[in-house]
Amino acid sequence: MRPHVELIDAEDLIWHIAELEHATGSAQQQNLCYDEEDGSVSARVKFTSDWQRPSGVHNALTEWYILEGEVTLGDQTLVAGDYWAAPKGVCTPGISVKKDTLILLFREYGDWQFEPCSADKDFVREDQKLVIAHSSKMDWIDVESGSPMRFDLGGTPVPGLYIKMLYRDEKTGFYTRLIKAKPGWREHPLAHHPVFEEAYCLEGSFDYNYGKMWPGTYFFRPALVRHGDFTAGDEGTVWLLRCDGDLVDWYTDNAKVEMHGDAVNWGPEYPHTQEPVLLQPVRSRSIGAMKDPSYQ
Repeated sequence: MRPHVELIDAEDLIWHIAELEHATGSAQQQNLCYDEEDGSVSARVKFTSDWQRPSGVHNALTEWYILEGEVTLGDQTLVAGDYWAAPKGVCTPGISVKKDTLILLFREYGDWQFEPCSADKDFVREDQKLVIAHSSKMDWIDVESGSPMRFDLGGTPVPGLYIKMLYRDEKTGFYTRLIKAKPGWREHPLAHHPVFEEAYCLEGSFDYNYGKMWPGTYFFRPALVRHGDFTAGDEGTVWLLRCDGDLVDWYTDNAKVEMHGDAVNWGPEYPHTQEPVLLQPVRSRSIGAMKDPSYQ
């Protein structure tokens, strides 16, 4: 299972050798969140030389979002803000990447294995295709008409939120989208979902109960974890956001968690002892402690 990561700054993370098989060239990756059971990962990948790989199939749903630089996928050139996705078993054309390109890499439900070949695997569904999206050429759609959220099951669309859908699985509802909040956009109180939610901040800033986000910050939140009290900064914000199914908001007012128990050998009468702390997700040291760990 993926750990709950909330909140980290990618600049705090170390670089590893990138998990990219059957390629020529060199690359490194920072692991934002890693599932050590099935190999799923969300990472930043930096190409430290020109890099190439032939056509083939991945062992997992694989997505690239270009942050900086240039990627050539088949006969298409992708630059900052562009995106591609290939479901497991879908053949991806040959790919080449220019040195110093930086991407977000998402690998879901499988590890890094890659098989060079020129055709889809026979288990691929008819609706599963290679997806390429040039997000700079896409229109922002308001949340009421463009969101995959199931407002019929809970939640209320708050004006001032906009979406560009990059990828959606017709069978499972799994999706990846860009989401933009206007300056000062707010949504209160805390909410929880039946699906996981993860986001990487691309532009602007955002405050919520776990802290403040700015470009390069990231979270991965498992299903049913409460979060919220969102307030976008004066410049608004843009995230890349992913969920593994239909998103529904279920709200909670006056949310609080508490730790109970009878102290045995600690407390005011025992000098130099300290109270236990509430469970918290993975956080960067530079992010610091939560303002109120009980508000979740």
